[in-house]
Amino acid sequence: MKSVANAMLAATVAGLVCWASSARAASNELIAAAKTEGKVVWYTTMIVDQAVRPIAAAFEKKYPGVKVEFARGNSGDMALKVINEGQARNRIGDVFDGTGTYSSIRAADMVAPYTPDSAASLAPEFKDPKGYWHAENFYYLTAAYNTDQVTAEEAPKTYEDLLDPKWKGQMAWAVTPEPTGAAGFVGNILMTMGEEKGMDYLRKLAAQKITNMTSSQRTVLDRTILGESPIALMIFNHHVPISQEKGAPVEWIRMEPLVSSASLIGLVKDAPHPNAGKLLIDFILSDEGQEAVAAAGYLPSNPNVKIPHAELLPTGPKPFKANFMSPEVVDENLKKWIEIVNKTFM
Repeated sequence: MKSVANAMLAATVAGLVCWASSARAASNELIAAAKTEGKVVWYTTMIVDQAVRPIAAAFEKKYPGVKVEFARGNSGDMALKVINEGQARNRIGDVFDGTGTYSSIRAADMVAPYTPDSAASLAPEFKDPKGYWHAENFYYLTAAYNTDQVTAEEAPKTYEDLLDPKWKGQMAWAVTPEPTGAAGFVGNILMTMGEEKGMDYLRKLAAQKITNMTSSQRTVLDRTILGESPIALMIFNHHVPISQEKGAPVEWIRMEPLVSSASLIGLVKDAPHPNAGKLLIDFILSDEGQEAVAAAGYLPSNPNVKIPHAELLPTGPKPFKANFMSPEVVDENLKKWIEIVNKTFM
């Protein structure tokens, strides 16, 4: 599989070529139709005060007369919300996002294709050719450690290092059934090492007695910051500088290949406010919208947008390799990966 680093480099070149296209404003016809609808309902997995409110405020400032209403939850919650509304023939949501939201909604035939002009700068790997999904922002998942308990020299650098007996009972991860949890770690190992060597490694890792948590990756990292587990696995690397700026004793590790995932944004089929939904998607993927995403501490998918911590990206000053968990890869393998977690680590 191509590494996400190569895809990001291609995206950067494509972004420069497509600058004019990505900078185009939405059509007057779409704006007028959205204003007639008056509002858009966004089902999102982003943190409300950190990202949703600022993005909504920027959108409403740019398009006065179109109000953003939102509901926030994890990917599973948002997918279930869309599916239940569709089955009840009482659709409320117009736009959804999340790392695991798209596949369930698409399987229920409740996604409408839409390709905004602002998506032109995205690399082909990060958008559906038929317009069913686009990468809203990226996530890179890896290990982190408490710097008060573990020195940079002794911190594990590779997956093999995690098998050191000194880390037995000292690690934690989230066992949520998503590619950003333990299942994604399993998938990354199998993709990297192959089936036989990968399963042998995973059985050895299971003997290390990792603490299984049913909470979010953020909570796992917080546990490490508090010193309850010196090592955290499968945490979002962009959460680390956010915590460091608050004085937290934590550092992330370039444990290659990292797991790369994307929050996918899409339009609900037969949405009650389809034009306002399209306008919001167009805005979020635009340079302006992606700047709001970056300002909130997330990693934008639009290569035109610069971020304060470039080292978080595979194309940064210290490049790293990552395996991108595309919807196709996840759809084909996630169930198997979850079963391995349940049988091997639970």
